[in-house]
Amino acid sequence: MSSTQAQPLFYKNVVPINKEQHGQLYIEPIEGYDFANQSSSLYIAAIEFSQAAREYPIVFGRDDSGMLFPAVVLGLESNQNLYIDKKGKWDAAYIPAYARRYPFILARAEGATESQYTVCIDEGYKGFNTAKEGKPLFDKNGEETEILTQAVDFLKEYQNHVDLTRSFCENLAKLDILESMTANIEMKSGEKLSIGGFFAVSRDKLKALKPGKLADLVKTDQMELIFYHLFSLKNVNKLMEMHK
Repeated sequence: MSSTQAQPLFYKNVVPINKEQHGQLYIEPIEGYDFANQSSSLYIAAIEFSQAAREYPIVFGRDDSGMLFPAVVLGLESNQNLYIDKKGKWDAAYIPAYARRYPFILARAEGATESQYTVCIDEGYKGFNTAKEGKPLFDKNGEETEILTQAVDFLKEYQNHVDLTRSFCENLAKLDILESMTANIEMKSGEKLSIGGFFAVSRDKLKALKPGKLADLVKTDQMELIFYHLFSLKNVNKLMEMHK
């Protein structure tokens, strides 16, 4: 990972993990999600749609390069996550994998190909220590311990789903069935809020697709993802109820 790259959301100091530098490092279990309490939206992979649709609005955004990506909306205001309580508990039946992988992450080193990733950690995570509190990342022989192996396996599986999600989003962009999404909300208190900057599938554009394109969406299971996305938008009402 290049030192000039921006840090991923809620990560403070991402560095490649290696046994020379981190051989004596221990990790305490994450007891809460305080680190994500200012994340008003989070990336989500396509495989998560079915579970996430029950809890959050699923929308689409564009990154700095114009690449389309799916995200769950967690708050109605910037730096607001309505699903995390004062004790750091994430109050939902499903928690996005983006948050569950913390404090580990895969990052692409400068000059690496798209398929080359380096396992990294957030050295800013307060649960890392050399006081032997928690579990070690490496054993006495410098080999990965079970906790690190499990984390790496989770990252690899997650990245595979990210790649599949990218293909889904590329197809949505190609089909040109997205429209800008803006929700103007008036709370019971009279407070007015506006959610914007996202995209949603247009039902009219979807219906106007040629039969062959619709059939392709069904055959590839992408139509199911679209339906989960459209169904999930009802959760904006849930956010309104949670907002105080």
